[in-house]
Amino acid sequence: MDLSTTYLGFTLPHPLMPGASPLVDDLDMVRRLEDAGAAAIVMRSLFEEQITREQLGSVHNIMVHENTSAEALSYFPEPDEFALGPERYLEQVRRIKAAVDVPVIASLNGTTPEGWIDYAKQMQEAGADALEINFYHVSTDPTESGADVEQRLLDVVRLVKQAVTVPVAAKLSPFFSSLPHLARQLDALHVDGLVLFNRFYQPDIDPETLEATPRLSLSTSDELLLRIRALATLSGRVRASLAATGGVHTAIDALKAVMAGAHGVQMVAALLHHGPQRLGQVRDELAAWLEEHEYESLRQAQGSMNLERSPDPDAFERGNYMRVLHTWRLTRV
Repeated sequence: MDLSTTYLGFTLPHPLMPGASPLVDDLDMVRRLEDAGAAAIVMRSLFEEQITREQLGSVHNIMVHENTSAEALSYFPEPDEFALGPERYLEQVRRIKAAVDVPVIASLNGTTPEGWIDYAKQMQEAGADALEINFYHVSTDPTESGADVEQRLLDVVRLVKQAVTVPVAAKLSPFFSSLPHLARQLDALHVDGLVLFNRFYQPDIDPETLEATPRLSLSTSDELLLRIRALATLSGRVRASLAATGGVHTAIDALKAVMAGAHGVQMVAALLHHGPQRLGQVRDELAAWLEEHEYESLRQAQGSMNLERSPDPDAFERGNYMRVLHTWRLTRV
């Protein structure tokens, strides 16, 4: 079965790859991922705060609003709490690039244009084959509009595209008012890929200690549904490659993402739960399903259920909202 796909301009043997995670901090694990069949290696993000701490000594001295409290500042990790500092990150790019024969995608996570440019160049110089711009911004300023947030993202992508020659993908959150409009603007900037979606990790509250506490829950297949809808909406409407990340645990999950329009499929939680061999299992099961259902290739399925080609386009629009609400029935217990 031909599972080949094109993602960020790379011809890959199949769409499956590890998403940004601690998995690739260890070189032996990177080799195991490649042995399991990973089509590419996506590194975890280097945070803008790490860069500014190294350059200026402490994030406390920069980009701090007058009303920011000491408690809020305490949520920034200390430098030694980051798994890979800026220089170690660049060295890890070099080591991974030397160790594997698949594309290596480095990742930057920040909110201001100035925080990205230099290290985007350095990541390219270190050997990264592509960059993933991980735009994670939580707006808490009531004077900042949605248009301001979007413009910040557009500025970042434009400047990074001008700074490097390798492909650039933008990793987005699902919380934009009009994702198709934003995607069209990013497409006009010639972004090479859109990665859907960044997972927002929300703080919890400890009522006993009166503290906000960090909380991490790995994804389940249920989270894929949000990605499917977005992929199906954008597929065929943008030039950029599309990738799904979040909620892909099984071959059927991967198939759904591809049918909605994904060119790349990133896995994290499933690999953390089951090890790198899970990627190979999903690839083999995906091939078996396509053969059983008489597909000639993965490309035949790619985008076959997007908004433009779906036999039931209402399922991705307002009609599905009404249908779900009116067909639900209470099950007595």
